[in-house]
Amino acid sequence: MFVILLKFSDNKAHAAQFMEGHKAWIQRGVEDGIFLLVGSLQPNAGGVILAHGTALAELEMRVREDPFVEENVVSAEILEITPNRTDDRLSFLMG
Repeated sequence: MFVILLKFSDNKAHAAQFMEGHKAWIQRGVEDGIFLLVGSLQPNAGGVILAHGTALAELEMRVREDPFVEENVVSAEILEITPNRTDDRLSFLMG
C-alpha cells in the first residue's frame, strides 16, 4: 500500500494549464483499480493519493506520467506502508 504526496512546487501557477491532463491521469488510476482515494492536502498544498495493488516500480512510472509531475507543478513523494492492523472494512489491504 502506498501514499503519494503531490506537493505544489514554485510552478504552481501553471496548474490550470495542465489540470485536464492531471484529472485524466487520476481517472485512469481509479479505473485501473490502483488509486483507492484521491484528495487535497490542506490548506491548498497539493494532493494525496492512496494506492494499492501495484509494485513500487510500476507506481513510480505511473506517477512520472502525471502531467503535474512532468511539468513540475508538484513534487511527488511515494510512501510505502506495510499494514499491520486494519478495521474490518479495510481488511483487503492486508494482503
